[in-house]
Amino acid sequence: MGAFTKIVLVVLAISSMTFVAFFGRLPALRHTPIAWLHRAIWVYTPNAVLALDQRLTSGRLSTALGRFGRYVMYDRHPTVLIFFILLLSVGEYMYLPGVWPRLSLTHKTLGSISIILPYLFLYLAAAGDPGVITPATHSRYMSHYPYDFSLFHPGSPCRTCGLLKPPRSKHCSVCKRCVHKMDHHCVFINNCVGYGNQHYFILLLLSTATLTLYGGLLGLVAVADSARNHNKNFSLFPKPHTWSWSQYFVALTMGIQDDVGVGSVTLLALMTSPLVWGLLAYHLYLIYCGTTTNESMKWQDWQMEMDDGCAFKRALPGDRAKDPHHEAPWTRWPLEPMQVLIRTEDGAPPDARDAPGVGEWERVWRLRDIENLYDLGFWDNLVDVFVPNYTFQRAEVSGSAADLERGKRRAKKPPKAPRASSLVAAAT
Repeated sequence: MGAFTKIVLVVLAISSMTFVAFFGRLPALRHTPIAWLHRAIWVYTPNAVLALDQRLTSGRLSTALGRFGRYVMYDRHPTVLIFFILLLSVGEYMYLPGVWPRLSLTHKTLGSISIILPYLFLYLAAAGDPGVITPATHSRYMSHYPYDFSLFHPGSPCRTCGLLKPPRSKHCSVCKRCVHKMDHHCVFINNCVGYGNQHYFILLLLSTATLTLYGGLLGLVAVADSARNHNKNFSLFPKPHTWSWSQYFVALTMGIQDDVGVGSVTLLALMTSPLVWGLLAYHLYLIYCGTTTNESMKWQDWQMEMDDGCAFKRALPGDRAKDPHHEAPWTRWPLEPMQVLIRTEDGAPPDARDAPGVGEWERVWRLRDIENLYDLGFWDNLVDVFVPNYTFQRAEVSGSAADLERGKRRAKKPPKAPRASSLVAAAT
């Protein structure tokens, strides 16, 4: 097996394992080989090891490994963050000496920016406050969003922190704290992604995706130049029409072997770049939908309730009086909830006295029949992410006029069922 084949197999194995580990739990991939591989790695194999250890050591080894595993999986530690930094820095250490002297001034300038930005945004995302909810910040975060009475209902305290949960917040079991507009806990930054650092996380994905693609393409050019030193007829693209694929890959392998550091890092960058771009596209899709990773999973749960016929909705009055003990009297959000969504255990309509709202209960079968209160449209959603504490202009309409105004917004852009996992879930 040649050096080129070994490098390709190693890089392909790393990329495949990364994809399976982070995306194997997605509901959209539940009945695919990817989900089976994820279960084989994280369920079947550990269970087999546990059964064997029970027979050999009466479970002592598995108990010790379990404590270590719980620390690795469910406690906050910088292991993956350190690995990510080493992956960037060691890769650049292997790559730059062979490529830098061949670059023009323009590429050196752009390359320097591409190298620096991921470290900058990594620091800002990892060290920044994701929106931790404390007694000092609680009232401010309560006034950011209204409760939508679908995913978030007023009056729900956090059983761990003891504080009333602001809308769109979630308690992180890893960080042991409540985070405002919680998206997910990301092991690559050793921090939660929330209201306070989501924009830095998006920019980290963008800069890393740009670095891997840009570096991979420049590396390909350098490998092609090295290959032409051995055979002047070599062409990276298109393949010389008189050559067989075997001749083409032999020449390409010779170019890689001239500088294994450049060649291996180039292949790693090109094969991992689609994963980073895919993760970036997924988070941009979440912004487009006006939702988060955490909320998309909640919507998936609601879809299951709808499939079982156990989800019901009815209208909320526009002049509804807010309970000052459970809701902020004013929020910076331009919309207020117009519906309440609840589930029942037996599939029968709920008792009208047990839930807010007016009118008859309507059984809901599809997510697109539910309005996502937090979706203002892509550009306003972007503003909400990248401009902290921005106060949106509240339309001066009331009653039926407000309903009409929202109907126009619906007609312009139908409410998307935020099935975020239908693309790629951010399982970091």
